[in-house]
Amino acid sequence: MSEPARFDRGHTDDLMSFLAAGPTPYHAVATAGERLEKAGFRQVAETDAWDGTAGGKYVLRGGAIIAWYVPEGAAPHTPFRIVGAHTDSPNLRVKPRPDTGGHGFRQVAVEIYGGPLMNSWLDRDLGLAGRLSLRDGTTRLVDVRRPLLRVPQLAIHLDRAVSSDGLKLDKQRHLQPVWGLGDDVRDGDLIAFLEQEAGVPAGSVTGWDLMTHPVEAPAYLGRDQEMMAGPRMDNLLSVHAGTAALAAVAAGGPQLPCVPVLAAFDHEETGSQSDTGADGPLLGSVLERSVLARGGSYEDRARALAASVCVSSDTGHAVHPNYAERHDPTHHPRLNGGPILKVNVNNRYATDGSGRAVFAAACEKAGVPFQTFVSNNSMPCGTTIGPITAARHGIRTVDIGAAILSMHSARELCGSDDPFHLANALAAFLEG
Repeated sequence: MSEPARFDRGHTDDLMSFLAAGPTPYHAVATAGERLEKAGFRQVAETDAWDGTAGGKYVLRGGAIIAWYVPEGAAPHTPFRIVGAHTDSPNLRVKPRPDTGGHGFRQVAVEIYGGPLMNSWLDRDLGLAGRLSLRDGTTRLVDVRRPLLRVPQLAIHLDRAVSSDGLKLDKQRHLQPVWGLGDDVRDGDLIAFLEQEAGVPAGSVTGWDLMTHPVEAPAYLGRDQEMMAGPRMDNLLSVHAGTAALAAVAAGGPQLPCVPVLAAFDHEETGSQSDTGADGPLLGSVLERSVLARGGSYEDRARALAASVCVSSDTGHAVHPNYAERHDPTHHPRLNGGPILKVNVNNRYATDGSGRAVFAAACEKAGVPFQTFVSNNSMPCGTTIGPITAARHGIRTVDIGAAILSMHSARELCGSDDPFHLANALAAFLEG
């Protein structure tokens, strides 16, 4: 087998391009697919018959992508090594009747998706992107990547109590962005504008999945540029690392002892219960069809899954210098300290001792440091797709990720070294 893939600071530069290219889950998986195509993978349709030939393949469904590489001579019962991640982030999403306004302003009606830090969306230049469904049954991606909308905050002169009582936002009344001036609000204006932006005929759009996104570019931060700020790191940082790791392993792994897989799902932020979420059938269907396409049986599928391992890679909490008391006193993950191993004995994370050993071996092989995260006992613990994957498919799963600050903000913060630390660890894991 070839030497493990090695990623460096150039990987972090590339992450910034990936973040900018992925304002929505649909754009993120399209970009990941394009990168895998360049690495020799080919897209397969779920409605077609699959063959068992060696090589890289991937499936796109909405905002999800499942990609896998079958080594030469892989048996039907060859186990899988899976990197799981998610493509969605908390944001403001356009309602079915988007055109609204009043008092001389034209506005866009939005609904809150997931659990965003709502104050982080105030007074920020926003673009608009998503998926347009056309009358002929096709879809078209659209991305207005320039200042188009803004959620203006109320001036302190009109809310003196904000300094003493804190900012209080009503999700229905206070977060509707402005995008124009005038009293002539007409149904269909926003979609007509997006039809022009997407270059499709007027009146051809009959459905849409649209969301706002900050247009400020990702950037290095700090005296020595040891940090990086950008949108949607939760969890495109992991999607990018997993895509790069899979492509690198496939390029050098004809003798791999496993079938490496990237599974990037949508709707993690809202519970994963959808046809493109981790709690849906997509991953199980792809894994089973891969086994059957190689001439396998139900017994081969059972053997493959029993020997498989999944790394659920999602961002985690670095210790916050202004709120250190909110963290467990003996577990303080730091930026640039390497990926974090997430542990929770109540199964909010899927990691156990055997999973820790698997990940520790991957980090040792890659020459990457790692840290451990556990919640303060007095604070509720979040969760990931890890427990869902373990329970739904019976696959041993370990929860990991890069440490960040400002999670669920419109603009998050990570260490500049951690993206390539994570990619190197994932590549070593996928090599088996």
